Amino acid sequence: MEWKTDWGLRGRMALTMFLLFALYLVFIGVIAAYFGSMLFALIMLGGFSLVQYFFSDRLTLWSMGAKEVSEEEYPELHDAVTRLSRQADLPKPTVAVTDSRVPNAFATGRNQSNAVVCVTTGIMRTLDREELEGVLAHELAHVKNRDVMVMTIASFLSTLAFIVVRWGWLFGGGDSRNQAPVWVAILVSLLVWIISFLLIRALSRYREYTADRGAAMITGKPSALASALMKISGQMDKVPKEDLREQAEMNAFFIIPINRGFIGRIASTHPPTEKRIERLRDLERELETA
Repeated sequence: MEWKTDWGLRGRMALTMFLLFALYLVFIGVIAAYFGSMLFALIMLGGFSLVQYFFSDRLTLWSMGAKEVSEEEYPELHDAVTRLSRQADLPKPTVAVTDSRVPNAFATGRNQSNAVVCVTTGIMRTLDREELEGVLAHELAHVKNRDVMVMTIASFLSTLAFIVVRWGWLFGGGDSRNQAPVWVAILVSLLVWIISFLLIRALSRYREYTADRGAAMITGKPSALASALMKISGQMDKVPKEDLREQAEMNAFFIIPINRGFIGRIASTHPPTEKRIERLRDLERELETA
């Protein structure tokens, strides 16, 4: 397979990493002022960063209640991942399954050699073989494009900033002398969270289009992924709200986001499903005439 590098995605990833690094420096300063020690801030954030980098896949699977599965447990799933990985010229990732009615899938991991592809039991019940392979190819395209690591780092910074925004007031205590730096730290953390939030969404929307094209290149069947997107999107409305809320924090990584209400649509991490399907159909026509 001739894999075409998407320089638009590479450029956006580089810009996102640069801006995240700048935000990271700002956040270190905020935490230093917050706790009164630059050394403590560096040790704390450095430690969190190392844990996130080396154990992001395990932490993600744990948060989703997912587990690695063997070939004996899910032979057809493993067979599809093995075949598609060879087609994409990738090491076979770890295969995981989470018991959930939400029909979705995601990829995680710090690089191509330490990737995990996870599917829900809901998506395996919803899709046929070709459609599921289209979804798996989409996740492998994320691994191939190396955008999973960037999204993991961006999500990590956003989460840390949100924790300070949400719980920072507890450290102010009753001493009025501590109130000013605490509230300044909270306000700056809020700004960091908003900016990282927007960066995640801007990059995520573009990377979904790129992964859709990558899936079409891997399978040669854009229509299979288009059909899968339609089925998943249609099934989302039938999933209980409690189930959706439990998994909403993984929105940026899912193949189809969990959106509810006006705010959910505005802050969506993904482009509209209709536009993705339209582009896949255009790719199908291009392949037919090639």
